[in-house]
Amino acid sequence: MDIARVLMVAPVGNIETAVVWYGRLLGRPANTRPMASLADWHLTPGGWLQVFEDPERAGSALLNLEVPDLDEALARIAERGLSAGPVQRGGERTRIAALEDLDGNRVTLLENPVA
Repeated sequence: MDIARVLMVAPVGNIETAVVWYGRLLGRPANTRPMASLADWHLTPGGWLQVFEDPERAGSALLNLEVPDLDEALARIAERGLSAGPVQRGGERTRIAALEDLDGNRVTLLENPVA
């Protein structure tokens, strides 16, 4: 099976407030709004984040975003008014910090440097 793209989907209760929050998290507006209830951020050539209005499932997503420098990522989101929980170790090399969107979807930022 060939995979062309991987999509993370975060169901939210209100798309408009979620678009603002994820714009703050990612530091930019959505790349596309293909329908009124959906926003897409193209994070890598093959990896997208979709935020989709679905009140019944809102808050059920677990999103993992690997960043090259966790401390820098945390400083940037702090500048935009967001904060993550404490930095923790995940294994020998991985460092993680998590935050939740307005619906409770968990976004984990992780740094996994190559030793």
